[in-house]
Amino acid sequence: MKQHKTLRILSRIYIIFSAISLLYVSIMAFASPQAVMDLVQVKLPNPDSFSSIRGVYGGVGLTIVVMLLRWAFRDEKQGLLFLVMLWGFYALSRLMTLGMEGPLGAFGQQWLMTESFLFIAGAVLLFFQARTARLERA
Repeated sequence: MKQHKTLRILSRIYIIFSAISLLYVSIMAFASPQAVMDLVQVKLPNPDSFSSIRGVYGGVGLTIVVMLLRWAFRDEKQGLLFLVMLWGFYALSRLMTLGMEGPLGAFGQQWLMTESFLFIAGAVLLFFQARTARLERA
């Protein structure tokens, strides 16, 4: 029972940390889409490009944050599963870029490491949560 409570707390911390990280980028995208793109040294050329960054990083990001907060307090397993996929696919996209376009810059390398760590951390939490649930049923 104590292990179950510890896993719930760690899962919530992981989900909320991820939500806060995504919220930061979302707020930045709403306020200044160019600031988001400055991180990767890309100049937005027209209002449609500003709108797209606001929509994807701002609007979609905020939707993800809302769902993560809901999952953090109502269904940690669903939140963990979603984040394992999110961080895993982010890392996969960077690995694909590395293989197809060449070496990543400092920004890409840092985020590849961060996303890989978050993927592994979430997968470990998900594994132990499933194991604990199996043991409690038995």
